[in-house]
Amino acid sequence: MAELGATVYLAFPLRVNADGPATSGRSRHIREQIEQVLFTNPGERVFRPEFGAGVRALVFEPNSTTLWDLTRKRLSASLSEALRGEVDPRTLEIEVEGEGEKLKVLISYTLATIGHSERHEILVGTGGGTSG
Repeated sequence: MAELGATVYLAFPLRVNADGPATSGRSRHIREQIEQVLFTNPGERVFRPEFGAGVRALVFEPNSTTLWDLTRKRLSASLSEALRGEVDPRTLEIEVEGEGEKLKVLISYTLATIGHSERHEILVGTGGGTSG
């Protein structure tokens, strides 16, 4: 449960616990928004066809600096839009690198109103899933 007076958000993916819908605090909510952008394919959302970066499909591309640069630019544009108002856009940093069949995405940012910095590492690959 969230602290008294703290803003709560519906958790993503939506799930229902014994107490009702699961909720997330602000930091967790931002992490969930980042995951939505990363793992949603462009065109997947009917009313927002431009939404998403589709990183799962990238594991089938040649793992090279060209892919990393393209992915970094795509993520920067997508995350800047999705996190508008939540994250200070000047602090959004994205690093992409890979090895073998895995792609590693490092995202760091500062929450706009409270100045709290966070950094997430997300692994995408055929080895199974993500980490953070």
